[in-house]
Amino acid sequence: MTDFLNGQVRVLIDDITAQQVDAVVNAANSTLLGGAGVDGAIHRAGGPSILEECRELRRTRYPEGLPAGDAVITTGGNLPARFVIHTVGPIYGQHGGREAELLAACYRHSLTLAAERGLQSIAFPAISTGAYGYPKAEAAAVSSAAIRDFLLPESAADENVALHSTLTEVRLIFFQPRDARMFMQYQKFEKP
Repeated sequence: MTDFLNGQVRVLIDDITAQQVDAVVNAANSTLLGGAGVDGAIHRAGGPSILEECRELRRTRYPEGLPAGDAVITTGGNLPARFVIHTVGPIYGQHGGREAELLAACYRHSLTLAAERGLQSIAFPAISTGAYGYPKAEAAAVSSAAIRDFLLPESAADENVALHSTLTEVRLIFFQPRDARMFMQYQKFEKP
């Protein structure tokens, strides 16, 4: 559809489970055990190895569930992507006004996991904009600013900018054309 940041970020209307990238991001719930929407689609298409790793993460690291804003990585199972990065977005209106901070953290932590592993490409869905009720216009502004700040060293708050050098392609995948248009209208890749 279109691209930003000299082609480093691409906005596409497509199926997140069909992306041939190093990692796809799963808009997971805190149980990490699958669910509806993107979460269910990734678990169905990726097969049982993803769920097995998620169960082990719950057993060993997150017995109470993965907190909102955090992210973990597993195999991609049967997906074209080698890895799945699971992140839990905020449920709009249930985090005491910290929703934007938590949504930005989802993107930042996912990108950090990808960069730490030397991955070059990653695909995101529109985290929290489905069942979790995050307004799509607000989510567009928050997510695009978080990605921009991570990728552009001059605007990054993160001191370890060297991590970011491996990522050459960030895809933002929308299932519906209207959602992609909404994102395009409210994105913040280009600073005012």
